[in-house]
Amino acid sequence: MVAAMILIPSRKFPVSRALAVVVVVLTAVALVLVPDRGAAAEGDTLPLGDPDLVERRTSQTLADGVTLTRIIRGTEPASPDQINTTTRGPWVVNVLAIDPDKAHGHLKATYGPDLAHVERTTDLVRLSGALAGVNASFFTFTANRQYPGDPVGLGIFSGELLSEPATAPHEVDMVVDSHSNRVLLGRLEWSGSVRNRQRGQVLPLEFLNHPPTVPAGCATLVDQTRCDLPGDVVQFTPQFAAATPSGAGVEVVLDSHGCVVRAATTRGASLSPDQTSLQATGRDAGSLLDVAGEGCVNRTSTLTDEDGEQLAVRPGLFGVNGRYRLTADGQVVVPDGTGSFFDRNPRTIAGTTKDRRIVLATIDGRRSTSVGTTMQETAAVADALGMHDAVNLDRGGSTTMSIDGRLVNRPSDSSGERAVGDALVYMDAARRPRG
Repeated sequence: MVAAMILIPSRKFPVSRALAVVVVVLTAVALVLVPDRGAAAEGDTLPLGDPDLVERRTSQTLADGVTLTRIIRGTEPASPDQINTTTRGPWVVNVLAIDPDKAHGHLKATYGPDLAHVERTTDLVRLSGALAGVNASFFTFTANRQYPGDPVGLGIFSGELLSEPATAPHEVDMVVDSHSNRVLLGRLEWSGSVRNRQRGQVLPLEFLNHPPTVPAGCATLVDQTRCDLPGDVVQFTPQFAAATPSGAGVEVVLDSHGCVVRAATTRGASLSPDQTSLQATGRDAGSLLDVAGEGCVNRTSTLTDEDGEQLAVRPGLFGVNGRYRLTADGQVVVPDGTGSFFDRNPRTIAGTTKDRRIVLATIDGRRSTSVGTTMQETAAVADALGMHDAVNLDRGGSTTMSIDGRLVNRPSDSSGERAVGDALVYMDAARRPRG
């Protein structure tokens, strides 16, 4: 494997100081860093901290069209009480760049044994036989300890929509076509419904694979059909977990043709691979029994993009959720904000360059050895890496990059690598299958 380390002074240095560039050759042949702004271009220092900081880069080729570049900006560890304010860094950034014109593989999203639970990114990379990967979606984590991996937004896996996009204005969706390695960034909208085939009654769906909430005013009612407060209507698939969420409410199990297998006035069922279920709470419990308590139903599920065009969910399509667009059409677009989310944190970012290269990057943080970035700093890094369109994925203790199932960055959690809901992984077609 060929590698090189380059010390790069800032572009703001005088010409005389620029002559001080030191090249340390780690092997017989130096690998030239990506020559355009496709990813971590040679000579383009990161716009982080003071302009006189030394920046060191090492780069290696992982496979045809796939490179990993490690950037360290700043040399002195930060004082623990200055991590959020220092202008001296240091910052540690790992950049995975995929050139679809040269690579022999594809990017996809993956999760563990089921959607509701969590796995470490290194395990998701290893178990899928991927070459590399990073953590991806925001997930419920500690908000729902029974189902911590439940995505808080979009989840498309192998052409199946398993989690609907979130509706908050700062939510951003990333969709990957694994056949072409094309990436779509933006906000998607979803609508779904069930319709009784015989009687024509229609009931809107609210969620996909998301545990319904029992209205607080009806929490003591075992029979939710007696509740007059609005509840939730949710469709569950076998990928969610070994069993659907249990509790007060109603559940209707459907076969592959949409015909009722059984209906119950309590929730919780094990589904076979060809079954789905519908759950409802509150006054929607009675509505579900009216619409789908017997007979057969037709279900609709529609995704639309920002232009109102329908997005066909087809084989080879994958999608994950992010929070806040960083760049759009080559412009930094992240909003100003305050609070812990906008403060310096470890970050995972994903996007594409103008010439369609896919870039996945992690920025270590909350450590004296790498202080992390604010949202504005994160967007500036994405822009400097040539990311024409970029999104902020899950961050903090979730930020992880793995190559060949081994950890590349240094996660911030004191207990080590955090388990996450899903990951974006690169599958190399030339890679020998694991035995």
